[in-house]
Amino acid sequence: MSNLSEILEKSEFPLSSIKLAENLDNQDKLSKFRQEFVIPLRRYVSGENAVTEKDVDLDGECTYLCGNSLGLMPKRSRELINEELTTWGQKGVEGHWNHTYNRPWATIDELVKAPLANLVGAKPVEVTAMNTLTSNLHSMLVTFFRPTETRFKILIEKKAFPSDHYCVSSHLESRGIDPKIGLLTIAPRKGEHTLRTEDIIELIKNDKEIAVVMLSGVQYYTGQLFEIEKITKAGHEAGCIVGWDLAHAVGNVPLQLHDWQVDFACWCSYKYLNSGAGGIAGLFIHEKYKNDQSRPRLAGWWGNDKENRFEMQPQFRPSEGASGYQLSNPSIFTTISLLGSLQVFEEAGINNLRQKSILLTAYLETLLKSELKQEFENDMIRILTPSDPQQRGCQLSLEFSEKMMQVFSQLQARGVIVDERKPTVIRVSPTPLYNTFKDIHNFVMQLKQVMKIVYK
Repeated sequence: MSNLSEILEKSEFPLSSIKLAENLDNQDKLSKFRQEFVIPLRRYVSGENAVTEKDVDLDGECTYLCGNSLGLMPKRSRELINEELTTWGQKGVEGHWNHTYNRPWATIDELVKAPLANLVGAKPVEVTAMNTLTSNLHSMLVTFFRPTETRFKILIEKKAFPSDHYCVSSHLESRGIDPKIGLLTIAPRKGEHTLRTEDIIELIKNDKEIAVVMLSGVQYYTGQLFEIEKITKAGHEAGCIVGWDLAHAVGNVPLQLHDWQVDFACWCSYKYLNSGAGGIAGLFIHEKYKNDQSRPRLAGWWGNDKENRFEMQPQFRPSEGASGYQLSNPSIFTTISLLGSLQVFEEAGINNLRQKSILLTAYLETLLKSELKQEFENDMIRILTPSDPQQRGCQLSLEFSEKMMQVFSQLQARGVIVDERKPTVIRVSPTPLYNTFKDIHNFVMQLKQVMKIVYK
């Protein structure tokens, strides 16, 4: 597909026409992947106040634009989980080595290594699936945060996801460091909503007490995509360890963690990776540390060398790379659910998905500003996310001057599923694996109608 402006110039249909959306969907080579997912029906998500009109089918698919919070269920995941239940029933403990479908549980985590590595631009030795996002961040801080009298601060965004604040504050306290001193945050300039790369780099250069830089790949509230390579390079030049929380970046934007020399990164898998609520998380540790045993780490059975793991020796011998940081054996069901989604990613290709994502989000932004022109001019609604496609993923954060929750509730009643972040923001995320241009058209037209009702 071309860029949106070229498409509009050549199209026989105006921007506001549903025919344009349908035509774009017909040209979309990735449209087949929507059939890989279960789209919730309106009657199950609209709530008690569901809007019912003559031409509205409650048993029709909802408009789901919430992949930034929880991705939809891959049909393959259900099939794979059912196979694991079959194996459990047939084999019992023998499923660890003699699996009905040739996926022995003793090496189940190996199945997701290569596809995870492909998604984040890494080598298989650099990644693993384990634990949950925040527990992985704690684990990485145990290893990479080595405070001294002169370097003892950890840098995060002022409006980082709350769990990152909790993680860093509690970790500092565990090291005997007052978070009021050790936790350093950076906020946008006055009157701005997003951070400037030059401001981040300037702070890193000037504050010699920073030990670890730990920012988000994509900022959860504003949807801003940070310049990971530039910031990582600046951090290393200043003598810092640089790690990333990629919860909103993995599966959303292409990453090159190995080439960018990122020290560590952690992510969850239930957003764009569609592994299911509370799904197993992921970890990246750069290859340069793959045999580094000089740093402390939290150690557990599954991190021991897989060649002698079942010899039950008391001496810990870590596996090479990221796998050496695993603790307990991974959940079979969450790992295999993740595999179901990763198989679809492998077929679609993250770079192809990114191209579609840029066009989807541009269409969303352009249609919003056209159909709600008066609301934007009157400052009733604004977009916090950067307009530059290189500075965002698929998410647009819409800020409402007032009555945001009323807008949100009215959208849900119409079968439009987005998410809210109090007090003023609704996040909208057209996910290229399963969302369509028609989804976006419906969202904008429904929002236009809702605005008239809420602000009448």
